[in-house]
Amino acid sequence: MSVSKFNDCFLMWILISRNQVGHFRFSFSCTLLKFMVVKFLNIFCYVLPAAVCPSMGYTMSLLFLSASLSVNLAQEVSHATIVVHSSTPIAETDDSFICATLDWWPHDKCNYNQCPWGYSSVINLDLSHPLLGKAIQAFGHLRIRIGGSLQDQVLYDVESLKSPCHPFRKEKGGLFGFSKGCLHMNRWDELNHFFSRTGAIVTFGLNALHGRHRIRKGVWGGAWDPSNAVGFMNYTVSKGYKIDSWEFGNELSGSGVGASVSAELYGSDLINLKEIINDLYKDTDIKPSLVAPGGFFDKQWFAKLLQVSGPDVVNIVTHHIYNLGPGNDPNLVKKILDPHYLSKIEETFSNLERTIKQNGPWASAWVGESGGAYNSGGRRISNSFINSFWYLDQLGIASMYNTRAYCRQTLIGGNYGLLDTATFVPNPDYYSALLWHRLIGKGVLAIHTDASPFLRSYAHCSKGRPGIALLLINLSNQTNYIISIQNDWNLLVRKNFETPFMRGLKRSVSWVGSEASDETLTREEYHLTPQEGHLQSQTMVLNGIPLELTEDGNIPQLDPVHVEVKSPIYINSLSISFIVFPNFDAPACA
Repeated sequence: MSVSKFNDCFLMWILISRNQVGHFRFSFSCTLLKFMVVKFLNIFCYVLPAAVCPSMGYTMSLLFLSASLSVNLAQEVSHATIVVHSSTPIAETDDSFICATLDWWPHDKCNYNQCPWGYSSVINLDLSHPLLGKAIQAFGHLRIRIGGSLQDQVLYDVESLKSPCHPFRKEKGGLFGFSKGCLHMNRWDELNHFFSRTGAIVTFGLNALHGRHRIRKGVWGGAWDPSNAVGFMNYTVSKGYKIDSWEFGNELSGSGVGASVSAELYGSDLINLKEIINDLYKDTDIKPSLVAPGGFFDKQWFAKLLQVSGPDVVNIVTHHIYNLGPGNDPNLVKKILDPHYLSKIEETFSNLERTIKQNGPWASAWVGESGGAYNSGGRRISNSFINSFWYLDQLGIASMYNTRAYCRQTLIGGNYGLLDTATFVPNPDYYSALLWHRLIGKGVLAIHTDASPFLRSYAHCSKGRPGIALLLINLSNQTNYIISIQNDWNLLVRKNFETPFMRGLKRSVSWVGSEASDETLTREEYHLTPQEGHLQSQTMVLNGIPLELTEDGNIPQLDPVHVEVKSPIYINSLSISFIVFPNFDAPACA
């Protein structure tokens, strides 16, 4: 019996036993196989051909995955085909595409009768906590963006500061209800030693309101005073601290959030800041990038900013996304599981990409901050498994529009932290981010699928090795998918001499290579589900195994199951899967 036949029969038995399939006709061999597995599983490898044994781990994982879905059992199985267009990439990201933020909010930042920030601020975060360092180091090099709503009220305790260095305090009439705050240089030293030790890539958001004044409600004017920022940047350079990029301002674009600045003023300030950066780093081989504006996309405002600042001033255009609405929205779960709602954000990505091409083709696009639901995120939603449907879908969409980096709000803090604010234990989205970082490469590939919109599909070149990686997100609570993968490149190459049998085979199995030895190749699968089927669980399950810290308090291994490459892919309802094809023939990824 072949490996694929074994897998097909075994999964059919699982689905039928759980009433997840309407009517399958079992052959005698499948019926016998069911009996053998139940009665003699421990010795099964001794009675099957040796080629079957490598797939047993996958078969057991299917059993565990099926057993874990005790809620929302699928009522049907749908077949789908995904064709990967592997000859030319459609977009590209950076190696440090995954990014997370550290915010300035103090512990008494509260929303909806809760105060979820604790001591996670840039100013008071416990940098000595072992889990914090391990969580960052697991990425090798994680981009960290320091910024947020209070960014434009931060002063820096250097010689140019003419006032006392006080922490943020609640203040009626202050921006976002807080006074100005101050960053002591001994704290900046601690942060940079921490970043150096953990391998973080740092983007720092500068105060863009210093020296300005409010001219009417929500609108600020006057000249930016760069003296305090220059003193701070000069201190940073003198200490040899590595800053990958300096960002200017936070959510001041368009109508702003709390405050706004005209694109004309903003653009002229960026010219000034670029000259400052060039001067401060004139004796260094690599100059930090200039990032702006760190706000919500407004087509006219962004276009004007790029026109005023001119060529090669702004290196990276950042925009923010909170497309799920407020954190207390009772429809958050419904929005996350609605493919039509999720797709609405594509218009923003498309318009930004077009705006940059037309007005600033020298610049790249980043999502500088995105937490899904604003005002600290949704309680028991943003930190649970269900949020990964939104988060990973966002990463997939963003990458198709040449977004080079995507900064998640937050690494820690609020309800949307990748790490739990109190315990520092990873939330489900942390593992989603880590898997993307390790598996998904820079090259983005187009796909065509006949599946329902509830099956979200994305394809990239694999990271650091040949082949491709797929991200499959099943938003349906009723449908399991059996998926075949086709390579348009191979279909084109073989079109003139393949047999009718081969054409039929490629319609039903994953076809990735061109050698006869393909029969023995495997792919890697990473199936993600919630613990006990509870979508708002804070524990993610990988291939049937809960992702929990090891006994030594380390980040667990994220091991795949290896499956014969030509066997169909099985995706459970309300689950997420990364599938890696190391031998996929993709000229775009050469």
